[in-house]
Amino acid sequence: MPLRINHNIAALNATRHLNAANRVLQTGFERLSSGLRINRASDDAAGLQIREGLRAEIAGLKVSVQNATLATNLVQTAEGSLGEVNAILIRLRELATQSSTSTISDNNRASIQAEFSQLTAEIDRIAQSTTFNDQILLTGFGNAVDPTSTALTTSNTTGVTDIRLSGASAGTFTFVDTSATDGQITLGDGGTSQTLSLGTVLDGSVVATGTQTVANFDRLGVQVKLAGANVAGATGQFTDGSLDGQQVVIESGTGGSFQIGPKDASFNRLEVSIPDLRASGDALNLSSVSVESQATAQAALTSIDSAVARVAQERGTLGATQNRLSFTISANENAIENVQASESSISDADIALEVTRLTRTQILAQLATSILTQANSLQRQNVATLLQFQGD
Repeated sequence: MPLRINHNIAALNATRHLNAANRVLQTGFERLSSGLRINRASDDAAGLQIREGLRAEIAGLKVSVQNATLATNLVQTAEGSLGEVNAILIRLRELATQSSTSTISDNNRASIQAEFSQLTAEIDRIAQSTTFNDQILLTGFGNAVDPTSTALTTSNTTGVTDIRLSGASAGTFTFVDTSATDGQITLGDGGTSQTLSLGTVLDGSVVATGTQTVANFDRLGVQVKLAGANVAGATGQFTDGSLDGQQVVIESGTGGSFQIGPKDASFNRLEVSIPDLRASGDALNLSSVSVESQATAQAALTSIDSAVARVAQERGTLGATQNRLSFTISANENAIENVQASESSISDADIALEVTRLTRTQILAQLATSILTQANSLQRQNVATLLQFQGD
């Protein structure tokens, strides 16, 4: 091959390989020092896009765990106060029972009424003072059923005596109850619906006389109490088919919506409803209860029993919510672990592989440097030898 002095092809070849080795070394040092395989988009454009999506999901899941933990604390705060309310109600029942007997005088009852009034006021005080992060919990928290819902206003024909919430979102729910013989009721909000079969609890096509049954639409968070004939406080009787087209309107209240998932979807939110549980509220309705006379004390027993049952039911609902939140936290933590493993497999550097590659590249860089030195030296020697020969 000809001998040229303007371009040393062997040196250029060695330089090219040396530059390539230096680029690999730079990438290797960066990955080993950061622990990441992807440090910039050019490292893996598709991998970077996937990784950032997974990181966003992980961040949302971590905050969801925190939200669920705080929600558990909030619910526990409410349930703890209701435990004290329950103790007060039991004491009120003792006083009402004591005042119901003829062995004490009206003067005695006046003293009993004084304690009765103080304890009733204490229920209101506890309800007002039960707060979490400046939110009052026991005077009406979360969504509530609109009392003008047609399912309630037509109770004389539908037999609906009460509608309670256990996680329902705000909106309008409509009953589908077209058949008078299949024993099935469907309730939906236009997006989600649930069908219940009441055939096993119906006496033919009606609720049995003197009894009530609960249609628990648990997927929607709505519980509907249906009465039979001759039920105290009921103005009508449920008959299969009587609920068709009737509506339940749930109004959005203050608080009660917990974000327990990473995305904007109804299944990632938990709705909690706590009614007004003051003694003067509609749920307990103790504002007019008195033990000043034997007759009123005897009548008070029924009201107090209803209040005890209502508080116990609300405590049970809150306890069920706490258990649900506990499983939510576990599920989210499990999801964090698995999504983090996926993110790691894409983003993190394989240290063993990077060390092996770095060692190989360092050897190649040293060899390329040595070859470059020899290539430059060899060309000088050849030219010098040629010139020396010509001079001789």
